[in-house]
Amino acid sequence: MSRFLDRVETALKDEELKTALGRATERLGSRRSASLASLENSDMIRDMARRAKMGLLQDLAGNLETFERNLIKNGVKVHWAEDGKAANRIMVEIAKSRDCKRAVKSKSMATEETHLNHDLLEAGLDVLETDLGEYIVQLADTTPSHIILPIIHMTKEKIGEIMHRKIKVPYTNDPEKLAKIARAKLREAFLSADLGITGANFGVIDSGTIVLVSNEGNARLVTTLPRVHVVVMGIEKLVPSLADLDLMVKILARSATGQKITTYTSLVTGPRRPGETDGCEEMHVILLDNGRSNILGGPLAEILGCIRCGACLNACPVYKNIGGHAYGDTYPGPIGAIVTPGLRGVKDWKALPDASSLCGACKEVCPVRLDIPRMLLELRKQAVEEAKVPWTLRAGLWGFGLAASRPWLFKPGARLGGIAARLMAPGGWIKKLPGLAGGWTRSRDMKAPAPKTFQQLFRERKTKGPAASVPMGAETAAPAVNEGSGHVR
Repeated sequence: MSRFLDRVETALKDEELKTALGRATERLGSRRSASLASLENSDMIRDMARRAKMGLLQDLAGNLETFERNLIKNGVKVHWAEDGKAANRIMVEIAKSRDCKRAVKSKSMATEETHLNHDLLEAGLDVLETDLGEYIVQLADTTPSHIILPIIHMTKEKIGEIMHRKIKVPYTNDPEKLAKIARAKLREAFLSADLGITGANFGVIDSGTIVLVSNEGNARLVTTLPRVHVVVMGIEKLVPSLADLDLMVKILARSATGQKITTYTSLVTGPRRPGETDGCEEMHVILLDNGRSNILGGPLAEILGCIRCGACLNACPVYKNIGGHAYGDTYPGPIGAIVTPGLRGVKDWKALPDASSLCGACKEVCPVRLDIPRMLLELRKQAVEEAKVPWTLRAGLWGFGLAASRPWLFKPGARLGGIAARLMAPGGWIKKLPGLAGGWTRSRDMKAPAPKTFQQLFRERKTKGPAASVPMGAETAAPAVNEGSGHVR
């Protein structure tokens, strides 16, 4: 818990982070709304997509077996990995047995989850990220802070500094020039690599197809130029058919970046066949569990329907203030607050479900309507049951429950508490609270309670009768604005 709070405090003090997050999330949110508005029958499509994802989870094992059979028919070699270590070991074995020396990677959250790059480097392979954002992350020797926008936390000035320092190019903060520099550096890597590594946005069960969506074209180069292509795919990434894939593609890009469709949508159905000139010589798919089976059997199973669009991050008031690195693991934001404890266990990650206002914005923007607030509450419940709760918190909650269930005790207690709070609030705001309550005022001020409660005001109005009622129309009248201060009065 303390490490999480330390990361949060660091993030809240980072003005550059706030600037970068503010720019990006506001732009993405408005683009998403406009793009979804242009999709005819968008609500129906979202409902159908949800049914498709939730339906296949009912028999995930059977669907995976069918998917495996169809992959094999397409000439793909299939491997099963119980955890991240197994997935990385399989990857290293494939690379060594095929005498691969240099690997190029397309963007993949699954390989971030298993920390694949570390193990490949340990095995002596040269590894290069080819997604522009992931390339910058690799140069900076850090980790992505967003599911689809790895460098959302960086300004263009910061990126220019990193590229100037790491690859010795003249400093510039012009995005177009920075992209051209990266493209020139990556082109050589594509042509010399013998191992291509990708994740998978979707796996189509009935045709054994791997689907990759991107905006940069690097995924196509990674899957076609190296002689060996390996896919690392979470076992939940399935869709039943190409018709269901059509639904997912329509809502994924709109929710993620506000586009009607991504620039590149690649459907890979196996290695190069006799007579074909393009494609890899050999293709492997590693199906990664890494805790997903445990999630499937519990109350968080719904989260396996996530299509990794990142919309919930862009809408979350907590993520907008602290960014992705504060969450401490691969998946940030509301989705990470569920996936990380689900995969890693609640005990060490109980702080993440608490890092939510439960405002419901994440559920509203989710393209497959995942009930994220419900799952966050479920994890909070598990944390209380499984993790050790400080005795001070237990005592405080017991005392509150005792008072709240006894009006004769609660009312005078609330009155005295209000008086005490107002005494600590010169100017109407409390700057610092004692004890456990100090966590609230560590990074924010607290408004002092009003002299009269709602119940008192209601009783007074009821006693005075209709004469004291608000004139008709006053409830909806526009508030007066003091133009000099910009405050509503």
